[in-house]
Amino acid sequence: MPTNNAKARKLLKQGKAKVVTVKPFTIQLLYGTACYTQDITLGIDSGYLSIGFSAVSEKKELISGEAQLLQNVKERLYERSMYRRGRRGRLRYRKPRFDNRSTPKGWFAPSIRHKLDSHLRLIGKLSKILPVTHITVEVAAFDIQKIINPDIEGKRYQQGNQLGHWNVREYVLHRDSHKCQNPGCKNKDEKPVLRAHHLNSRINGATERPGDMVTLCSQCHVPENHKGFLKNWKPKVNNFKDATFMTAIRWLLVDRLKETYPSVNHTYGYITKNHRIGLKLEKSHVNDAFCIAGGRTQKRAEPINFTQARRNNRCLEKFYDAQYIDTRTGSKTAASNLNSGRATRNKDKSGENLRKYRGKKVSAGRRSIRKQRYFYQPNDLVKYGGAVYTVKGTQNLGKYVALKEIKKVPNVGLLKPYRFRKGFV
Repeated sequence: MPTNNAKARKLLKQGKAKVVTVKPFTIQLLYGTACYTQDITLGIDSGYLSIGFSAVSEKKELISGEAQLLQNVKERLYERSMYRRGRRGRLRYRKPRFDNRSTPKGWFAPSIRHKLDSHLRLIGKLSKILPVTHITVEVAAFDIQKIINPDIEGKRYQQGNQLGHWNVREYVLHRDSHKCQNPGCKNKDEKPVLRAHHLNSRINGATERPGDMVTLCSQCHVPENHKGFLKNWKPKVNNFKDATFMTAIRWLLVDRLKETYPSVNHTYGYITKNHRIGLKLEKSHVNDAFCIAGGRTQKRAEPINFTQARRNNRCLEKFYDAQYIDTRTGSKTAASNLNSGRATRNKDKSGENLRKYRGKKVSAGRRSIRKQRYFYQPNDLVKYGGAVYTVKGTQNLGKYVALKEIKKVPNVGLLKPYRFRKGFV
């Protein structure tokens, strides 16, 4: 333990072992042996976007790599609540549910809890294929206000940048000198109506922080611009999500691991950095995990990259907007693009009424409700015509499967499952 390639081939050929996983390639013996194993230390470089891991024995590094965590969990939760709110709003009568709204002790936001559970799930996956005896996790606490302003001290911690402003909107307008930040703004009004624009849509994770907002005038802040230059307008904004995540869950992760594994320790970032510099290694999650595990002169393993894939799309209902012919261009466009121009009813100024450009109605708006779960899910691998393809989606109630690599949509009966890519793959 561990064995080499030649011995593994012999064991498989003689029928004394079976393959458990292909990546990483792992075999399991089919006959009883004495439990003589080496001490293995698993180092975990925890993070908000990715996790570095390295399992080290006395002579070699057995496995190492980096796992990319699933993103946009918050956006999926928001989408689910949007559809749920729509369904409940169509009911004639709803039972009162305001008495069951409680926050238990130790509650975390679902997006944070998902990342915490992903750490535990990955460690459990590695412990199943290796007899891990020790686990070392790097923990860290960040003073975000100190990162933004190194000179902050005392009561200034309670006096943020918005001190003296009524709300976030007033602060954003003051920060931008009460001027539209669109370089191509054509508004010539002496006193233009200013609005605080979210740099990202709510469904894509927009927040009410000043760093995620910018000042625009009423002529630039219109629906067509949201799908135009504003869609790709992404100025650099400092993001401290990773620091906040590590500060919130650092000790909870260690305590949860101690409930399952006998030997769990923690270390700090400055110790890892000092160790890495001493070994003359580049900064990376894999090298940090190797240093966290106590690696020094061991023979390094080739890193394996894992990606966390979505297991199931629980959204059963989707809405498709109506399609019209735009008389200006003659092309099809969504009904939302040819709107009345009224952003809000209580404002005097509004955009141009684009409904007059609606030509022939190509398709009506509709709601699509999924009534069953299909055998093949997106990102699964299937065999078709002797080659392996990636599933893009299903069509015609699951009778046909769309593949990413080719335009042809084959019948589901012509496909053979190759690998179901769910979880860490």
